[in-house]
Amino acid sequence: MRLCKFLFVGCLSVFSLASHAQTVSDLYRVREPVSSQTPQERDQATQRALDTLVLRLTGDAKAAQNPGLEAIRKDPQQIISQFGYDAGPPESLQVEFDPASTNRALRRAGLALWGTNRPSILGWWLNDSAEGSSLVGDGQASAEPLRRAAQHRGLPLRLPMADLNEQIVATAPNLEGSDPAPLRDISERYGADGLLAVHAREEGGQWQAQWHFWLGDQREQGTVQGADSAAVADAVLLAVSERLALRFAAKPGASTEQLLEVQGMNLERYAALGHLLEPFAGRPLSIDGDRIVYRVNGNADQLRAQLGLAKLQEVPAGTASVPVQPIAGGTMPAVALMPAAKAGLSFRW
Repeated sequence: MRLCKFLFVGCLSVFSLASHAQTVSDLYRVREPVSSQTPQERDQATQRALDTLVLRLTGDAKAAQNPGLEAIRKDPQQIISQFGYDAGPPESLQVEFDPASTNRALRRAGLALWGTNRPSILGWWLNDSAEGSSLVGDGQASAEPLRRAAQHRGLPLRLPMADLNEQIVATAPNLEGSDPAPLRDISERYGADGLLAVHAREEGGQWQAQWHFWLGDQREQGTVQGADSAAVADAVLLAVSERLALRFAAKPGASTEQLLEVQGMNLERYAALGHLLEPFAGRPLSIDGDRIVYRVNGNADQLRAQLGLAKLQEVPAGTASVPVQPIAGGTMPAVALMPAAKAGLSFRW
């Protein structure tokens, strides 16, 4: 099989694997509220949009002030493909950033980069206010602030139906508890990677929320406050995004170049693997049957976490296939069995 043919057809494949992780299609689109369409207001909103995007891609609240981004801050148009206004409410400036030039700028600045393929999150969200207690369900008006906050923070959030059976289980004690067991059964049908449990309360005109998040063996929790339910939603999802970025964002300074072998490949899986390896600058080196070898730049633990989103299983250290010659002229090289390189990783579907 010629590598170029494999790559071309793979790029046409639809991402439809059984993994739950989602490709965030609007990751580089940022909306910022504006009070007018004057040039000054637009420039200020553009700067806020840049700050939002950098935080969304790095998980680092200080990253936007990195000296390596000074030129971009002075002239954000370098990485903007288009912008326009959304009548709302609220009226907002919508900025479309170019993914390729944005990523190059972040890498040149030595910043971490979290790709478009992110863990899907199922949100169990209970609001308590003067009007009563209600579990937020998909399609309800109360879901809109959560969806806006999730888009603003670059997270693929799913919401439950909030039917009677779910309301019986998703109570305040269960959402505030440190054990996700009560929520596991009712969450199964939604097929999400992570569970987010939030109990938000309005007291004295202010909102506060207690939240817990579970993803595999990762456990996070916290409390936030805000002027209204929308502010609390944004604060919760920002906190979750920052915690996840620590696990998934590829940090250039902490990364090493290494070989990554993946077994059980086909054309459809190639498209999925390309999304997963975006933050690690993955470059395919060889293909032999259902095996593909990539050269990647990444921390081993972060690579394991990212590949785990697609339910890939790590092959125990020992013997792995590595190419004995580089690809030349589109033909497949011979592949020999030899001890895996010390820094190498091997996975299978």
